[in-house]
Amino acid sequence: MTMEKIKLLLVDDHALLRDGLRRIFSLHDDLEVVGEAADGQAACALAKACRPDVILMDINMPGVNGIEATRQIKREIPEANIIALTIHDDEEYIYELVKAGVSAYILKDIETNALVEAVRKVYRGESVFTPAVTAKMLGEFRRLAARQSMPEEPLTRREIEVLILIARGKSNKEIGEELFISEKTVKNHITNIFRKLNVHDRTQAALYAVKNRMLKL
Repeated sequence: MTMEKIKLLLVDDHALLRDGLRRIFSLHDDLEVVGEAADGQAACALAKACRPDVILMDINMPGVNGIEATRQIKREIPEANIIALTIHDDEEYIYELVKAGVSAYILKDIETNALVEAVRKVYRGESVFTPAVTAKMLGEFRRLAARQSMPEEPLTRREIEVLILIARGKSNKEIGEELFISEKTVKNHITNIFRKLNVHDRTQAALYAVKNRMLKL
């Protein structure tokens, strides 16, 4: 049986970095680089053409930068899984990329095996943020975003339980096991949560829960 591969798009203006990533991923049978781009404009075109499972996105590039490229890709391909892979850990970069819809924010000095595992987690629909990045991200959200009001259509008790578990980093399978419901039911609850909160991904939903102190419930 042929193993299903996770299709990767590498976006960075440094060819040596892309070459290094390509060699790292080539060592793993479940990963395959299907495209490379040196700037955001090319990344947007390749994302539509290749439909990769995971995109590794640099920030500072000539022309269209990684933040704007992420926004464009998420507008056209909402289901796109994007990892910000960068040397920058500035709060404003983290804030803007999380708002744009990245599933992970990873610094380029990450250990190789940790990067590979992060790619697999993002492919499975999980978010990946180090504790240091999370602290800066939440600090910037607190400074720049007023506390979000409760939704006009309130969450049900079960949806609140699911949201809290999302904020605690649980996968759909783990949520289902903890609440004794099927993964399909979990997905239905998550769809309703996203709609009611007007958010687009698990990271934004988790931030809502943190800002509204729901983890203490």
